[in-house]
Amino acid sequence: MSKHNSLKAKGGAEGKRSVMKRFERVKLMKERGVWKDGRSPIGLPKTKGEG
Repeated sequence: MSKHNSLKAKGGAEGKRSVMKRFERVKLMKERGVWKDGRSPIGLPKTKGEG
């Protein structure tokens, strides 16, 4: 039996992600000068990526 058309993946990994992983958010905060050394990476504020 085949999959229904609505269940098939379209594009796979081609789409742009709308969320960042924790290490990406820490890296971005370091680049912006907001990150303080020794701070816990848990419970980070939301950050908007480039462009």
